[in-house]
Formats: sequence, C-alpha cells, structure tokens
Amino acid sequence: MTLLSFDVVKRYRGFLLNCRAAFDSGITAVFGRSGSGKTTLLNCLAGLRTPDSGLIEFNGETLYSSSPQRNAPPERRRFGYVFQDAALFPHLDVLGNILYGYKLTPKEHRRLDPDRLIALLQLSGLLRRSVADLSGGERQRVAIARALAVSPRMLLLDEPLASLDAAFKGLIIRYLKSIRAELGTPMIYVSHSMSEALALTDNVLVLSDGAAAAYGPTGSVLVHPAVGALADYGSLENLLEATVTHVDAPHGLATLRLGGVDLFAPGVTAAPGSTVTVSIRAGDIILALDVPARISARNVVAGTVEEVHARGARVIVYVDVGVRVVVEITPLAKESLGIEPRQRVYLIIKSSSVGVLEPDRR
Repeated sequence: MTLLSFDVVKRYRGFLLNCRAAFDSGITAVFGRSGSGKTTLLNCLAGLRTPDSGLIEFNGETLYSSSPQRNAPPERRRFGYVFQDAALFPHLDVLGNILYGYKLTPKEHRRLDPDRLIALLQLSGLLRRSVADLSGGERQRVAIARALAVSPRMLLLDEPLASLDAAFKGLIIRYLKSIRAELGTPMIYVSHSMSEALALTDNVLVLSDGAAAAYGPTGSVLVHPAVGALADYGSLENLLEATVTHVDAPHGLATLRLGGVDLFAPGVTAAPGSTVTVSIRAGDIILALDVPARISARNVVAGTVEEVHARGARVIVYVDVGVRVVVEITPLAKESLGIEPRQRVYLIIKSSSVGVLEPDRR
C-alpha cells in the first residue's frame, strides 16, 4: 500500500532534481553517488526545501502542491529527521535533547513515551551527560531518540552511519531494525552504501544526476543493469545479525549462530547469548561444489544458490544459508563451476574474514 508518493522538481545552478516515486510503509533506501540529489530530495519531503513544482502526498494528505498551491510547514508534516552529523543541541544534555521535540508535540499526537525510547536505544546511563562528551555512536542514538520523541509519521535518515567508526555501524543498524519491528515507524534511509541498503531496507530508489534510475526490492535493484555504473561492487559486504554461542578464549575464536549455520570469528568480546553484527566482504567468500578437505579455513557453510547476476568483470551470487548471503565471483568461476539458481554449494570463509562490528566490551 502506498504511504508516500511524490513528483518533485527542484532546480539549482548546475543541478536539476526531477524525480517521481511511491514508497510503502517499510524501510526504503535512497541510494546514489554524492551529488545525485539524495539530500535535496529528503529536504523537499521534510519541508526544509520547497520544490519548484510538483506534488508530495503522505497517506492521502497533500503536503506540497504547486497547482493548486499548498506547502505544509515541517512541523505540520510531522516527520522525524536524523541528520548526518546528528546536529544535537549543544546547550542541552542528552535528556534535554530527547525531550525538546516531545514537549512541543501536541498531546493528541504523542504516541511514543520517551522512557520507552530511552530503554530501546539503551540511553539510560547517558541522560545527564553533555552531548560534547558523547562518542559518535552515542550521538547518533540520541539523535534518533530525539527524532522519534515527536512521534513522527515517518523517520528520515540522511546517511546516519557516514561519520561513524565501523565498530558502531552494526549497533546503529540493529537499533534501526528494532525501531521498525517494535514501533512500526516507516523510514527513508539515504545512503551511498549498497551494503547498508541490503542490511536494512526493503526497497531502494536509485538516484543518478537528480533522476530515478531504478526502484524496487533491494536485492533486485542493487543488481539492476542501470545501477552497475553507479555501484561499487568491490566494496560490497554482508552486514548480518548473529548470536554469540561460545567463546574459545585459548584459541581466540568465538562461535556465532547466523541463520541456520555456525561461524567462527576472532576478536569477539561479547558474552555468549549476545547479539552482534558481522561483516563479511562478498569478495572474501569462496564457492565450492563439494565439501573441501584438509584446509585452513574454519568456516565451510552449506547453502543454496538463489540468484546469479553477471555484472561486467564480476558475478554477484545470492546464497541462502538461513539468511541471504551475497558472494562475488569471477565470470570464469561461474562458468567453470556452472553456478545456477537452486544449486547446492558450500561457502568457504576464513575466520579472519568475519569481522564483528561492535564496540569493544572489555
């Protein structure tokens, strides 16, 4: 069901945004290179910029129209906005930032209790801290809580992971998934990272030079022929949730449960039972048709090929191991192995290639 639809034109010197799309109630990524118009589109939807012409509708309500003229101000649109740099109020502590918008929200629109947001985003120990004393990951969690405290009809996020260390990225992705699952808040997630889009979003709008190049389910769009020239497949990584089941301190390895399989990973400081986010580069995974014997790689995982997409010098393979894993191989490897959908394969992954994106808990 369409929740947000738009057809907007916005001109700047040397740039034209001319984009039309319709989003449903899930999490939608707006993906593209720097300068493609992602933030301009987000600002038009939020009411921070006024289009030159077009139409924006949310849940049947007209937020902007050039004919007849209508332009609802940002506070009437009731969208939460998380900026790339968090943009917290420096004169307020953490609790003051969270409560700022909540106090300005009319009581009849307050659906989310700040205490619930504080618990969900694990901020209870930070409430009296100055925002100047927060880490990057903490600042983004506060920014998300502040945006949600106004009980937004939709959450807009402008590259919220761009300024974070890798250790905090998995943490924020998990928080956003929890928000969607527990609060049901629809989101638009602006990013130039295919990996983030695959990990988090249901659908993707791809922008190129201010126009829509593709739109649809995330897995299909990111291997769409029109996206090949825009995407950096070489940096593609799997960002997946796993549960720590065992820590083998003498050997420096932990066992992680991922989907229906176990993986071994080094450097895990989380306790058994904890949920972590793992990163595995698509190009670091080897495909085999048979179970290999006498090899040093600790992870040999059985799976079934779902899709195969040739993209120039690369072939992108989606494999189901209980969760979807993206693998990058060469055209020669695809041809020599005869990789096809529904084929049974084995993923070979060195334990050192399984990164855990978590702040150090020691």
